[in-house]
Amino acid sequence: MGLLGRASRLLSISDSEGIIRRYLVVNGFDGALTMLGLIIGFLVSSSPDLEVIINACVAAAIALGMSGISSAWVSEVAERKRELRELEEAMIADLRRSAHGQAARWVPFLVALVNGGAPLLISLLIITPLWLAQSGVPLPAPPLHLAISIAATVIFVLGVLLGRIADVSWVRSGLRTVVIAALTVTLIYIFTG
Repeated sequence: MGLLGRASRLLSISDSEGIIRRYLVVNGFDGALTMLGLIIGFLVSSSPDLEVIINACVAAAIALGMSGISSAWVSEVAERKRELRELEEAMIADLRRSAHGQAARWVPFLVALVNGGAPLLISLLIITPLWLAQSGVPLPAPPLHLAISIAATVIFVLGVLLGRIADVSWVRSGLRTVVIAALTVTLIYIFTG
Protein backbone atom coordinates (compact mmCIF):
# COMPACT_ATOMS: atom_id res chain seq x y z
CA MET A 1 0.00 0.00 0.00
CA GLY A 2 1.42 3.37 -1.02
CA LEU A 3 1.75 6.46 1.13
CA LEU A 4 -1.49 8.00 -0.14
CA GLY A 5 -3.37 4.74 0.35
CA ARG A 6 -2.06 4.43 3.89
CA ALA A 7 -2.95 8.05 4.69
CA SER A 8 -6.44 7.50 3.26
CA ARG A 9 -6.86 4.36 5.39
CA LEU A 10 -5.79 6.17 8.57
CA LEU A 11 -8.12 9.08 7.83
CA SER A 12 -10.95 6.62 7.23
CA ILE A 13 -10.28 4.68 10.45
CA SER A 14 -10.26 7.90 12.45
CA ASP A 15 -13.21 9.34 10.52
CA SER A 16 -11.14 12.45 9.73
CA GLU A 17 -11.84 13.02 6.04
CA GLY A 18 -14.36 15.75 6.89
CA ILE A 19 -11.88 17.52 9.15
CA ILE A 20 -9.26 17.50 6.38
CA ARG A 21 -11.76 18.92 3.86
CA ARG A 22 -12.89 21.65 6.25
CA TYR A 23 -9.34 22.65 7.13
CA LEU A 24 -8.34 22.72 3.48
CA VAL A 25 -11.19 25.05 2.55
CA VAL A 26 -11.35 27.17 5.72
CA ASN A 27 -7.64 27.81 5.99
CA GLY A 28 -7.22 28.09 2.24
CA PHE A 29 -9.90 30.78 2.38
CA ASP A 30 -8.01 32.48 5.25
CA GLY A 31 -4.83 32.51 3.18
CA ALA A 32 -6.57 33.87 0.09
CA LEU A 33 -8.46 36.56 1.99
CA THR A 34 -5.33 37.59 3.93
CA MET A 35 -3.31 37.96 0.72
CA LEU A 36 -6.18 39.85 -0.90
CA GLY A 37 -6.28 42.21 2.09
CA LEU A 38 -2.55 42.79 2.04
CA ILE A 39 -2.46 43.43 -1.69
CA ILE A 40 -5.42 45.82 -1.54
CA GLY A 41 -3.72 47.58 1.37
CA PHE A 42 -0.57 48.04 -0.68
CA LEU A 43 -2.61 49.12 -3.71
CA VAL A 44 -4.36 51.93 -1.81
CA SER A 45 -1.19 53.10 -0.08
CA SER A 46 1.69 55.00 -1.58
CA SER A 47 3.12 52.35 -3.89
CA PRO A 48 5.94 50.74 -1.98
CA ASP A 49 8.67 48.79 -3.68
CA LEU A 50 7.64 45.40 -5.10
CA GLU A 51 10.24 43.73 -2.87
CA VAL A 52 8.57 45.20 0.23
CA ILE A 53 5.18 43.90 -0.91
CA ILE A 54 6.59 40.44 -1.64
CA ASN A 55 8.41 40.27 1.69
CA ALA A 56 5.28 41.29 3.62
CA CYS A 57 3.13 38.76 1.74
CA VAL A 58 5.65 35.93 2.16
CA ALA A 59 5.99 36.73 5.87
CA ALA A 60 2.21 36.64 6.28
CA ALA A 61 2.00 33.37 4.30
CA ILE A 62 4.66 31.76 6.50
CA ALA A 63 2.91 33.00 9.65
CA LEU A 64 -0.43 31.60 8.43
CA GLY A 65 1.23 28.27 7.63
CA MET A 66 2.99 28.00 10.98
CA SER A 67 -0.13 29.04 12.86
CA GLY A 68 -2.17 26.44 11.01
CA ILE A 69 0.36 23.65 11.56
CA SER A 70 0.96 24.35 15.24
CA SER A 71 -2.68 24.96 16.23
CA ALA A 72 -3.93 21.85 14.44
CA TRP A 73 -1.06 19.71 15.73
CA VAL A 74 -1.64 20.65 19.38
CA SER A 75 -5.41 20.27 19.26
CA GLU A 76 -5.48 17.10 17.13
CA VAL A 77 -2.86 15.29 19.24
CA ALA A 78 -4.97 15.97 22.34
CA GLU A 79 -8.20 14.88 20.64
CA ARG A 80 -6.72 11.71 19.14
CA LYS A 81 -5.16 10.67 22.46
CA ARG A 82 -8.48 11.19 24.22
CA GLU A 83 -10.37 9.20 21.58
CA LEU A 84 -7.84 6.34 21.68
CA ARG A 85 -7.96 6.24 25.48
CA GLU A 86 -11.78 6.10 25.43
CA LEU A 87 -11.72 3.32 22.83
CA GLU A 88 -9.15 1.38 24.86
CA GLU A 89 -11.31 1.72 27.98
CA ALA A 90 -14.40 0.55 26.10
CA MET A 91 -12.57 -2.45 24.59
CA ILE A 92 -10.42 -3.12 27.68
CA ALA A 93 -7.37 -3.46 25.44
CA ASP A 94 -4.13 -1.69 24.60
CA LEU A 95 -4.61 -0.32 21.05
CA ARG A 96 -1.31 1.54 20.63
CA ARG A 97 -0.02 -1.00 18.08
CA SER A 98 -3.36 -1.30 16.25
CA ALA A 99 -4.58 0.64 13.21
CA HIS A 100 -6.44 2.91 15.64
CA GLY A 101 -3.18 3.58 17.49
CA GLN A 102 -1.44 4.37 14.20
CA ALA A 103 -4.26 6.72 13.26
CA ALA A 104 -4.00 8.46 16.64
CA ARG A 105 -0.29 9.09 15.95
CA TRP A 106 -0.41 10.01 12.25
CA VAL A 107 -3.73 11.80 11.72
CA PRO A 108 -2.66 14.87 13.76
CA PHE A 109 0.36 15.18 11.45
CA LEU A 110 -1.82 14.92 8.31
CA VAL A 111 -4.39 17.36 9.66
CA ALA A 112 -1.67 19.83 10.69
CA LEU A 113 -0.03 19.56 7.28
CA VAL A 114 -3.29 20.42 5.51
CA ASN A 115 -4.23 23.08 8.07
CA GLY A 116 -0.94 24.91 7.59
CA GLY A 117 -0.17 23.93 4.02
CA ALA A 118 -3.43 25.21 2.53
CA PRO A 119 -3.01 28.89 3.47
CA LEU A 120 0.71 28.82 2.76
CA LEU A 121 0.45 27.32 -0.73
CA ILE A 122 -2.60 29.37 -1.71
CA SER A 123 -0.90 32.56 -0.51
CA LEU A 124 2.23 31.76 -2.52
CA LEU A 125 0.11 31.03 -5.60
CA ILE A 126 -1.63 34.40 -5.28
CA ILE A 127 1.63 36.35 -5.11
CA THR A 128 3.19 34.55 -8.09
CA PRO A 129 2.63 37.59 -10.39
CA LEU A 130 4.67 39.71 -7.98
CA TRP A 131 7.64 37.34 -8.26
CA LEU A 132 7.28 37.19 -12.01
CA ALA A 133 7.24 40.98 -12.26
CA GLN A 134 10.26 41.24 -9.98
CA SER A 135 12.09 38.78 -12.24
CA GLY A 136 11.35 40.94 -15.27
CA VAL A 137 8.78 38.61 -16.84
CA PRO A 138 6.37 40.67 -18.98
CA LEU A 139 2.81 40.45 -17.64
CA PRO A 140 -0.49 41.31 -19.36
CA ALA A 141 -1.53 43.56 -16.43
CA PRO A 142 0.06 45.16 -13.35
CA PRO A 143 1.24 42.46 -10.92
CA LEU A 144 -0.96 43.62 -8.02
CA HIS A 145 -4.04 43.48 -10.24
CA LEU A 146 -3.12 40.01 -11.44
CA ALA A 147 -2.62 38.89 -7.83
CA ILE A 148 -6.08 40.25 -6.96
CA SER A 149 -7.55 38.32 -9.91
CA ILE A 150 -5.87 35.11 -8.76
CA ALA A 151 -7.11 35.68 -5.20
CA ALA A 152 -10.69 36.22 -6.43
CA THR A 153 -10.48 33.08 -8.58
CA VAL A 154 -9.12 30.98 -5.71
CA ILE A 155 -11.82 32.32 -3.39
CA PHE A 156 -14.49 31.41 -5.97
CA VAL A 157 -13.03 27.90 -6.42
CA LEU A 158 -13.00 27.36 -2.65
CA GLY A 159 -16.65 28.42 -2.58
CA VAL A 160 -17.36 25.93 -5.36
CA LEU A 161 -15.69 23.19 -3.29
CA LEU A 162 -17.86 24.11 -0.33
CA GLY A 163 -20.94 23.92 -2.53
CA ARG A 164 -19.97 20.49 -3.81
CA ILE A 165 -19.24 19.24 -0.28
CA ALA A 166 -22.64 20.51 0.92
CA ASP A 167 -24.33 19.26 -2.26
CA VAL A 168 -25.81 22.69 -2.96
CA SER A 169 -25.52 25.01 -5.95
CA TRP A 170 -21.81 25.36 -6.62
CA VAL A 171 -22.39 28.63 -8.49
CA ARG A 172 -24.27 30.19 -5.58
CA SER A 173 -21.66 28.92 -3.12
CA GLY A 174 -18.80 30.26 -5.25
CA LEU A 175 -20.50 33.63 -5.66
CA ARG A 176 -21.16 33.81 -1.91
CA THR A 177 -17.43 33.58 -1.19
CA VAL A 178 -16.71 36.22 -3.84
CA VAL A 179 -19.25 38.52 -2.16
CA ILE A 180 -17.36 38.02 1.12
CA ALA A 181 -14.14 38.96 -0.67
CA ALA A 182 -15.80 42.04 -2.20
CA LEU A 183 -17.11 43.07 1.22
CA THR A 184 -13.59 42.68 2.61
CA VAL A 185 -12.16 44.88 -0.16
CA THR A 186 -14.89 47.48 0.44
CA LEU A 187 -14.13 47.61 4.16
CA ILE A 188 -10.42 47.99 3.45
CA TYR A 189 -11.15 50.91 1.10
CA ILE A 190 -13.48 52.51 3.68
CA PHE A 191 -11.00 52.30 6.54
CA THR A 192 -7.76 52.95 4.64
CA GLY A 193 -8.75 54.97 1.60
